[in-house]
Amino acid sequence: MKMTRRISKTTTISMPPRLYRIFIQLARRKGMTQSELIRDALRRYQREEETWQEILAYGRRQASKVGIRTEDDVESLIDESRQ
Repeated sequence: MKMTRRISKTTTISMPPRLYRIFIQLARRKGMTQSELIRDALRRYQREEETWQEILAYGRRQASKVGIRTEDDVESLIDESRQ
Protein backbone atom coordinates (compact mmCIF):
# COMPACT_ATOMS: atom_id res chain seq x y z
CA MET A 1 0.00 0.00 0.00
CA LYS A 2 1.40 3.37 -1.03
CA MET A 3 1.37 6.10 1.63
CA THR A 4 0.40 9.60 0.55
CA ARG A 5 1.50 12.78 2.20
CA ARG A 6 -1.11 15.10 3.54
CA ILE A 7 -0.89 18.48 1.80
CA SER A 8 -3.01 20.39 4.30
CA LYS A 9 -1.95 21.25 7.82
CA THR A 10 -4.32 21.02 10.77
CA THR A 11 -4.62 23.57 13.55
CA THR A 12 -6.87 24.19 16.51
CA ILE A 13 -8.40 27.55 17.38
CA SER A 14 -10.42 28.71 20.33
CA MET A 15 -13.13 31.33 20.44
CA PRO A 16 -15.78 32.53 22.85
CA PRO A 17 -19.09 30.63 22.70
CA ARG A 18 -21.00 33.52 21.12
CA LEU A 19 -18.46 33.88 18.31
CA TYR A 20 -18.46 30.12 17.82
CA ARG A 21 -22.25 30.13 17.37
CA ILE A 22 -21.94 32.92 14.79
CA PHE A 23 -19.18 30.96 13.04
CA ILE A 24 -21.27 27.77 12.84
CA GLN A 25 -24.37 29.66 11.65
CA LEU A 26 -22.38 31.49 8.99
CA ALA A 27 -20.79 28.29 7.68
CA ARG A 28 -24.22 26.65 7.45
CA ARG A 29 -25.80 29.67 5.79
CA LYS A 30 -23.04 29.83 3.20
CA GLY A 31 -23.04 26.06 2.68
CA MET A 32 -19.38 25.81 3.61
CA THR A 33 -17.47 23.54 5.91
CA GLN A 34 -15.87 25.17 8.92
CA SER A 35 -12.46 24.72 7.30
CA GLU A 36 -13.63 26.34 4.05
CA LEU A 37 -15.02 29.31 5.96
CA ILE A 38 -11.78 29.83 7.88
CA ARG A 39 -9.68 29.54 4.72
CA ASP A 40 -11.96 31.99 2.91
CA ALA A 41 -11.80 34.45 5.83
CA LEU A 42 -8.00 34.26 5.96
CA ARG A 43 -7.69 34.83 2.21
CA ARG A 44 -10.00 37.85 2.44
CA TYR A 45 -8.06 39.21 5.41
CA GLN A 46 -4.78 38.83 3.55
CA ARG A 47 -6.14 40.64 0.47
CA GLU A 48 -7.52 43.43 2.66
CA GLU A 49 -4.20 43.85 4.44
CA GLU A 50 -2.32 43.96 1.13
CA THR A 51 -4.77 46.55 -0.21
CA TRP A 52 -4.36 48.75 2.87
CA GLN A 53 -0.57 48.51 2.65
CA GLU A 54 -0.76 49.63 -1.00
CA ILE A 55 -3.06 52.53 -0.05
CA LEU A 56 -0.76 53.61 2.77
CA ALA A 57 2.31 53.44 0.52
CA TYR A 58 0.52 55.52 -2.12
CA GLY A 59 -0.50 58.07 0.51
CA ARG A 60 3.06 58.34 1.80
CA ARG A 61 4.39 58.86 -1.72
CA GLN A 62 1.81 61.57 -2.43
CA ALA A 63 2.46 63.28 0.91
CA SER A 64 6.19 63.23 0.28
CA LYS A 65 5.68 64.92 -3.10
CA VAL A 66 4.07 67.93 -1.41
CA GLY A 67 6.49 68.03 1.51
CA ILE A 68 4.43 66.31 4.18
CA ARG A 69 6.81 64.27 6.30
CA THR A 70 5.21 64.09 9.75
CA GLU A 71 1.84 64.29 11.47
CA ASP A 72 2.84 67.78 12.61
CA ASP A 73 3.04 68.79 8.93
CA VAL A 74 -0.53 67.54 8.48
CA GLU A 75 -1.68 69.49 11.55
CA SER A 76 -0.03 72.64 10.20
CA LEU A 77 -1.78 72.27 6.84
CA ILE A 78 -5.12 71.77 8.56
CA ASP A 79 -4.56 74.83 10.73
CA GLU A 80 -3.59 76.91 7.70
CA SER A 81 -6.70 75.85 5.79
CA ARG A 82 -8.94 76.88 8.67
CA GLN A 83 -7.66 80.45 8.73
